[in-house]
Amino acid sequence: MEDKKEHWESIFANKALDEVSWYEPSPTFSIELFHQYVSNKSASVLNVGGGDSLLFDYLVKDGYENLHLLDISSNAIERAKERLADTGESINYIVSDITAFEPTQIYDVWFDRAAFHFLTDPLSIKKYIDVLNASTNSDSVIIIGTFSKDGPQKCSGIEIQQYNESDFKNLFESSFEVLEVLNVDHETPSETVQNFNFAILKKK
Repeated sequence: MEDKKEHWESIFANKALDEVSWYEPSPTFSIELFHQYVSNKSASVLNVGGGDSLLFDYLVKDGYENLHLLDISSNAIERAKERLADTGESINYIVSDITAFEPTQIYDVWFDRAAFHFLTDPLSIKKYIDVLNASTNSDSVIIIGTFSKDGPQKCSGIEIQQYNESDFKNLFESSFEVLEVLNVDHETPSETVQNFNFAILKKK
């Protein structure tokens, strides 16, 4: 298969915003998570693999003001910049593979909707957890969403790793406490349903 960065550059160069399976015209569930867990609108938020998700569009309107959007695809970042040009002046855009990201600060919120589950080999998973450790502290809110055991086995033509509550606990237990795991369905633009688990973690 082609290099993963090339794969995502191609996806974001050739597919419209509403043609990808993860598209949400209103990211209602993600916004609810922010309202529940992130009351401080000055909190520094890292959106991992945020691509051209509309989440930050809504968070900017909602008054969140310290937003950092990370994606492996420069095309995804450019699309987000264009869309948010008039409202997202305070957003920091980062082009990086999350497993190679070198944080220069601690983030109050680590939010990942469907990036982590693309990591299927132990080394990449370990690198992700190492970056997560370096980017957060015991006060940080950590939210990681993946396909559940009832969800798809592939996304965008790539095999993914499914997770349930036990998987999250076994994988993260050395450094993090799993506070809860929330199950939710996502309806894709093609009207199929994808089942997700969102783990809420706290650093020990």
